[in-house]
Amino acid sequence: MDASRARPHAGRRRRGRPAHLIASTWPGRDPADDDLAWARRAAAHLRGAEHVVWPAEESPLVYEDLLRVDDTLDEPTIGVMDRARVLAHLPRLAARGSRLHVTGIGGDHVAWCSEASYHRLLLRRPMLAIGRLRGFRALFHWPYGPMLRTLADRRSYRRWLSGSLADLRAPLPPPVSGALGWGVPPRLFPWITQEAGRMAAEVLAETAPYAEPLGADRGQHADLHAIHDTCRIIRQWDQMSVRAGLPMASPFLDDRVIEACLSVRPQDRVTPWRYKPLLTTAMRGVVPEECLRRTSKAEASLDAAEGLRRHGPDMQALWADSRLARLGLVDTALLKDLTAHPDTPGLREAILYSTIGCEVWLRTLEPFDKEDDR
Repeated sequence: MDASRARPHAGRRRRGRPAHLIASTWPGRDPADDDLAWARRAAAHLRGAEHVVWPAEESPLVYEDLLRVDDTLDEPTIGVMDRARVLAHLPRLAARGSRLHVTGIGGDHVAWCSEASYHRLLLRRPMLAIGRLRGFRALFHWPYGPMLRTLADRRSYRRWLSGSLADLRAPLPPPVSGALGWGVPPRLFPWITQEAGRMAAEVLAETAPYAEPLGADRGQHADLHAIHDTCRIIRQWDQMSVRAGLPMASPFLDDRVIEACLSVRPQDRVTPWRYKPLLTTAMRGVVPEECLRRTSKAEASLDAAEGLRRHGPDMQALWADSRLARLGLVDTALLKDLTAHPDTPGLREAILYSTIGCEVWLRTLEPFDKEDDR
């Protein structure tokens, strides 16, 4: 969810006339990123729209300005990682007359769905499910053994969660286990201290016997879990964007849109043969046909690696005076070593994001703590 896509903005509205539309695009730094080319194709079909393309080199990188985050948020969020990227162009858009920043965030979550739906479909429509699962295996390079074990696993959500307690320090299972199961099992990062791990295990042990899934099966649970997680990030970004002077809206995450998308059968939403078939079918005749034919999707791992490389000193400063370390929750020596190696393969999985989100959040609470001490 980066700021590289074309985003429409509602400008000043003259009485009796539609609002002026500003389409805004942050190109990625990755030479293989084709978002800008597709944004220009789409903008060419938006009659009367103004298409603003910001210079790629001016786009803030991941990890930028983390030491200066001062938003008063009510919970930790990984949204701080891209805060600078999300907010950088908002003042300039407001100066152009924009009054609402409309994003496409959420489309990946409601117009697509988890492959875990095929765990249930395998019993109800085995021929359909087997053919699709073979396609997914080829697409995602799933190994047969873990795939078959996950499909054969009939544990309830409670039993699955309780069963993970003994493996909190173990390596993660193959990705297929999370894709077709109840989700990625809880794990502790290597820099989590023994005391913090003990407390986490106690909380899990107390709550797992009473835990309820979000849906009736693995697929519904996974879909709703992804939507909830995204909405929590968007809620925080919205608060940040209002403070920056331009409100944000993400129509894909409107309640009625979510309900409409989730009412469609899973096999019509996720297939190895087409990407987001629900969205392309719904938009046929509305979105230009050439735009519906896109099959690529840009990703920002290059920007993330470059961001850690450029802002490595800030990361070292973050851990040198870590609030999490003061509480005895993290081993800063391990965190310093990891952030000193920005090309470490594991960092592509955003493993630092939740820890940094907690660290930054604790720092934003300090002004309130000082007021309480008066």
